[in-house]
Amino acid sequence: MSRTKGPYQPWVSGRRVRSEHPSGPAAAPDATKGRRFPRFNVRSVAGQVLLLELAIVVLLVVVAVVALVLQARRDGLRDARHRTTAAAEAFAKAPGFVQALDSPDPGPVIQPSLTAAREASGVDQMVVVDLGGAVYSSSVGDRPLPSDAPDPRAEEFIRTGSTSTITYPTPEGRAVLTSVPVRDPGGRPVGLVAAAVTVERARDSADRQLPVVLGSAAAVLVLAVGGTALVTRRLRRQTRGLEPAEMTRMYEHHDAVLHAVREGVLIVGGDGRLVLANDEARRLLDLPPNAEGRPVGELGLGEGLAALLASEQPATDEVHASGERLLAVNKRLTRPPGGPAGSVVTLRDSTELEELAGRAESTRRRLRLLYEAGVRVGTTLDVARTTRELAEAAVPAFADHVTVDLLDQVLRGDEPPARVTHMRRLASLGAHQDALYPVDHQIAVDPSSPVSQAMSGGNAALVSDLAAAPDWRAQAPGHVGRLLEQGLHSLIAVPLRARGVVLGLACFWRGRTADAFDEEDAAFAEELSARAAVSVDNARRYTREHAMAVTLQRSLLPRGLPEQEALDVASRYLPAESGVGGDWFDVIPLSGARVALVVGDVVGHGLHAAATMGRLRTAVRNFSALDLAPDELLGHLDDLVTRTDQDIADADGVDSEDTGRMTGATCLYAIYDPTAGTLTAARAGHPGPLLILPDGRVTAPDVPVTPPLGVGAGVPVETAELNLPEDTRLVLFTDGLVEDRTRDVDTGLGLLRGALEQAGSGAAPEEICAQVIRALVPDKPTDDVALLVARTRRIAADHVAAWDVPADPAAVAPVRAACTRQLRDWGLEDVGFATELILSELVTNAVRYGSAPIRVRLLRDQTLICEVSDASSTSPHLRRATATDEGGRGLLLVARYSDRWGTRYTPRGKIIWAEQAVHGPPAGAGGVDADALLDQWDDL
Repeated sequence: MSRTKGPYQPWVSGRRVRSEHPSGPAAAPDATKGRRFPRFNVRSVAGQVLLLELAIVVLLVVVAVVALVLQARRDGLRDARHRTTAAAEAFAKAPGFVQALDSPDPGPVIQPSLTAAREASGVDQMVVVDLGGAVYSSSVGDRPLPSDAPDPRAEEFIRTGSTSTITYPTPEGRAVLTSVPVRDPGGRPVGLVAAAVTVERARDSADRQLPVVLGSAAAVLVLAVGGTALVTRRLRRQTRGLEPAEMTRMYEHHDAVLHAVREGVLIVGGDGRLVLANDEARRLLDLPPNAEGRPVGELGLGEGLAALLASEQPATDEVHASGERLLAVNKRLTRPPGGPAGSVVTLRDSTELEELAGRAESTRRRLRLLYEAGVRVGTTLDVARTTRELAEAAVPAFADHVTVDLLDQVLRGDEPPARVTHMRRLASLGAHQDALYPVDHQIAVDPSSPVSQAMSGGNAALVSDLAAAPDWRAQAPGHVGRLLEQGLHSLIAVPLRARGVVLGLACFWRGRTADAFDEEDAAFAEELSARAAVSVDNARRYTREHAMAVTLQRSLLPRGLPEQEALDVASRYLPAESGVGGDWFDVIPLSGARVALVVGDVVGHGLHAAATMGRLRTAVRNFSALDLAPDELLGHLDDLVTRTDQDIADADGVDSEDTGRMTGATCLYAIYDPTAGTLTAARAGHPGPLLILPDGRVTAPDVPVTPPLGVGAGVPVETAELNLPEDTRLVLFTDGLVEDRTRDVDTGLGLLRGALEQAGSGAAPEEICAQVIRALVPDKPTDDVALLVARTRRIAADHVAAWDVPADPAAVAPVRAACTRQLRDWGLEDVGFATELILSELVTNAVRYGSAPIRVRLLRDQTLICEVSDASSTSPHLRRATATDEGGRGLLLVARYSDRWGTRYTPRGKIIWAEQAVHGPPAGAGGVDADALLDQWDDL
């Protein structure tokens, strides 16, 4: 049972409704939500419904009670008649009554029976009258017969009477009297029986039922009031205590919103019939006026939409066609408790949204294509590769065919000219290869042609319909005609511009795609080409710098190997694809028919690496001119690198590759002596050499390694001296040959040994170089590769002559005579006098200024080499003698009448040597004959 705490604090289902009323912008859309409403308010719909139902129930109860009272009165009169009639007839027909009435004294018999019958029948009075007028009566109390009752003594009434009932008034109220004649078995009347009862007495039984009736009516009233209260409470919840005017306004508001909203709203019943449709839904679906109540399948909707509305499946933003419209359909099922199932459907016209979505999707695809092009185009610094990447990025996502033409100057890395006359096709990719010019085709550009105008204007030229463009057809009627025959119908020509310079032209063609290019496509093509043009320009500039670096490096590398008899040498140099590095090699003839082999590597790539390589190579040549041993040469080179880098660091205050620093460079320096067959080698951070012995075995001699140049910090350099059999192949290389991004050094060395073993001992150096390059070097190496292969030779023993000279001036003449005889045996008489002069001076100086042992050696190679050695480390110096000096002219004559001369130090002293050409006059001799030489000798 609900209670009320205060007049305005109703309780609903045991929970008190919040009394706060929301207000302001944060209020709920329902203005009645949370509002405080009274439990009973006659102004509300619930209150009015309650009063109306109560009035109806009370009226019905009153009418029912009145009807019951009237019915009770009417039933009392009828019951009195029935009761008196039944009592009279029952007594008149009682067995033995007629006999008792005919007896002489009926009183003692009739009177008791009459009283018992009256009491049994519940009447007020019973009377028996015979023909003689005797009256026998029994009544409740002293109630007399009615005054207008028939006279019992009236025999006529008895003889002719029949059953009759009369109603008459009495002090106790209206009474009913029923008279029944009594006849003997022969039908003769013998008397009558009368029974009387008041209506009130007959109605007592009905009156006894009246409390039950009234109680029932009260119970019905209570139940009706309770039910009405429950209905009112439910109605109050549903209407939230709103007054009729408020509900009217709310309905009008909701109806206005329902029909004013720009979304169609449908309510479909569980049986698939349309319950409600707002104006927007009628417009979007073109519904007939009598659509409500009809099945949705009969409303002329599309098959898919009608099936969706009739089904029990929810939907979210499903697109269905309705005429020329595209509708976004949302459907939600409604299952109210105890109510019928159904669904609510909203419709939204998405035709324009679909168009916008299509344009947005097209924009998204183009942005994705631009992103992919940014990733794919320009992956290498190769001009031709970059143009192919541009074509691959646009086909087939944007165009059916793409061609890219560049100026020849761009391919060479030069600056493009101001006036374009020719272009070369670098890329042609797509479905129309047969119709367009092939790759590497030279294309002439007419200054008046649309292509030239587009390139000079710098903007994309859009030709939506190639067949309807007379200017484009006029520039090459035959070629454009073939294009049209192949189905090409639309074109975008975009100049490739970078830094304000036109590099070439990119053409985007459509043939298989039915849609022609439009302005948005032209803008996209310009953006795509602009990005590609930057990559092409970067590749062009790299090509120029790479060509400059290659040119510089090749100018610093040996242009040709020098002629010498000690080694048969072959070489290879391959620059890296990504940039020229600092790998280098050199072959340097030394005194005594010896040859120095040099292989080095400079850290980094580019011009600085090439320049650094040139500086190191020059330094090595200068140091080798001093006839230094390998360990001494590398020690001096390490000091040079350290000092140079320190000077650069002090000047710039930075430590960068761009400064041209040389720290980290590696070098291997080896000297081969063909007279002794020895190889003396030292290395600073460089891979050691490999040998192919005459028996075919490949070995790696143990050459001690020291840190790279500039990193050694004063660490002494160690050397290794190897005795090489004649016809041994000596292989020197840089790390770019055996190491790259895909393999380590050990793997590369294994491949190199395998290639050398496959080449064998009988292969010439050129063949070995070719075999190694094929086996180890990829088409586009990532690092420079330098390879030097030399086959050793020995100087024949009969081409070497040596004499020991005593430390006595008198020994000069015999030695000179022996040398003259040896020259005669070699057939070198033409250089005999000059050789005698050179030997006389060198031997005399050794005797005078040197120390024993003194030794003279003649070597016949490509040149004639004269060597004089002694145990002194004092080196002679060339100087110019004055007119009054008695000496000092000997070395001057040696330098003048020999091609080269010099001094080299040995562990036990020094060697002074001089070389002469064996054919023709000595360099610098100027054609002086023997007599002139003798005159100069006499002057000495």
